[in-house]
Formats: sequence, C-alpha cells, structure tokens
Amino acid sequence: MEKHHIIPVWFFVGLLLAIYGALICFSGISEYSHLPNTVLAELHAPVWWGAIMTVVGVVYIVANRPK
Repeated sequence: MEKHHIIPVWFFVGLLLAIYGALICFSGISEYSHLPNTVLAELHAPVWWGAIMTVVGVVYIVANRPK
C-alpha cells in the first residue's frame, strides 16, 4: 500500500513570498541609479522589504518542506 504525503500550504506561501520578495528586491536594486521622485526614496524601501520577504519565504520553505 502506498502512503500519500500532503504538502503543507505554508510551503507554497513561503515559495510565493520568496519569489515576490526576490522580484521586489531586484526592482529596488535597479532603481538605485535613478531614484523615483518620492518623499522617502533615499530609504530604498523596495530593497529592504524585498529582502525581508525573501528571508521569511525561505524560512517558511525550510520549515515546511515535504519530508
């Protein structure tokens, strides 16, 4: 008899967070040379939030990976 393994939904949440975080981080890095004309552009929010989302996504992936 074959036993089926269920993949937790948090694995896919982590996968999405990691992908979106990497995309946001790369877009923030690309606008380093030409900052947008906003009030707090010098804080580089997309780089920080993209990095945070990527790290959280990788933590979810590692914690909930299928065994």
